[in-house]
Amino acid sequence: MSSKISRRKFLETGAIAAAGLTVVPSSVLGKSMGHTAPSDKLNIAGVGVGGMGFANLKNLESQNIVGLADVDWKYSKRVFDYFPNAKKYYDYRKMFDEMGKSIDAVVVATSDHTHAIIAADAMTMGKHVYVQKPLTHSVYESRLLTKLAAKYKVATQMGNQGSSGAGVRQICDWIYDGQIGEVTKVETFTDRPIWPQGLNRPSKVDPIPKTLNWDLFIGPAPMRPFNQIYTPWNWRGWWDFGTGALGDMACHILHPVFKGLKLGYPTKAQGTSTMLLTDSAPVAQKVKLVFPARENLPKVAMPEVEVHWYDGGIQPERPAGVPAGKNLNDAGGGCIFYGTKDTLICGCYGKDPWLVSGRVPNSPKTQREVTLSHEMDWVRACKESPENRVETASPFSEAGPFNEMVVMGVLAVRLQSLNQELEWDGPNMRFTNIPADATIRTIVEDGFKIVDGDPRFDKKWTDPINANEYAQQLIKHNYREGWKLPEMP
Repeated sequence: MSSKISRRKFLETGAIAAAGLTVVPSSVLGKSMGHTAPSDKLNIAGVGVGGMGFANLKNLESQNIVGLADVDWKYSKRVFDYFPNAKKYYDYRKMFDEMGKSIDAVVVATSDHTHAIIAADAMTMGKHVYVQKPLTHSVYESRLLTKLAAKYKVATQMGNQGSSGAGVRQICDWIYDGQIGEVTKVETFTDRPIWPQGLNRPSKVDPIPKTLNWDLFIGPAPMRPFNQIYTPWNWRGWWDFGTGALGDMACHILHPVFKGLKLGYPTKAQGTSTMLLTDSAPVAQKVKLVFPARENLPKVAMPEVEVHWYDGGIQPERPAGVPAGKNLNDAGGGCIFYGTKDTLICGCYGKDPWLVSGRVPNSPKTQREVTLSHEMDWVRACKESPENRVETASPFSEAGPFNEMVVMGVLAVRLQSLNQELEWDGPNMRFTNIPADATIRTIVEDGFKIVDGDPRFDKKWTDPINANEYAQQLIKHNYREGWKLPEMP
């Protein structure tokens, strides 16, 4: 090879000639934005490592796990012990300040309400990010992370691991090939929650454990006294920290719906539930989202479609033709596509799709195979140059808009007392048909008790507030002082 031809040029030319695209780790092409050389391992930091973050990091242990940040060091002790060479922190911001130059990529697996701010901080530093589902706590945060990922050209992945499985690809193949016809209705469900929901806010104040930094756990949310019911794990059922069963599971169950039907922004939303409290997600809920017609595909039209969601043990009616006794709950939930030619059913994660007719179509493969784990698929993308990167199975360019669909369901439930179908302007992130003078109240405490053998009903309500202002706060949160997101690009 001529000495006048650089290694970079040689690799680019050779790869293009051999494969038609360049899959060259960015660090092989020269160090940029803190990325390591292709022959080297990525330096990965974890934020929120005690729960699902531990599973993610173990799937990444072929790389260098260099830093671990968690607000609860008791819950995270097993992770610290497993990765003894990683530096330990309570505050991810301190870790970024001290280790930023040596970190290539960040795994974010904290409670839902801090996903966006941590991921945004990492991306603005040029770090690749893997963020557990749901991607964010609000519509605005989802839109922001989508745009930041595009601006900083980092490799991204949401932790909906079913997107790396064969089931989602098979569902897309069958739909795109016209095997089930046009789909105008989808029904989905989960058996969650398996954590407490529908709870009054506790009045008891517990001592804060010495191993827990409560202020950092609260993060951008409004401060509240510590009670052991909130964390670890049970934060999912509290609105300030989680998104309930819908946010927890819809990123798994609705993904083949979003991808297979090529959905964008919904135009209408409506929710209902068991008793809706100010602080805690309801025990069970139902949501309907309506999506407009999309551009037709060569073999199938994409008409307006209704997507229905059920949780808390509620399931849709069984479709005609499903054998008696067959449980449609597969791995935590199920999904039913009603087509004009056939009915397609799959489990959570797009698992084990099948047609009610019993046919097994021989459809062409339209989706690329993913042979790596969901986490290592992200590592692969981190090591490829932005110009020639093969996207991950769930990059923010897709996961961001998809997550907006999920948290739109949360909005519909929390605004149900308006007693109307809500009309949504997706591009501008606003509802268009809430009356200007409409007000909303929520139940602070249900107040039910038995006195001398008789029931007493004493619900405690918030004062009425303007419904449009309340909706806007749910769409784009006001962060607690000291916490701030970057501006929308």
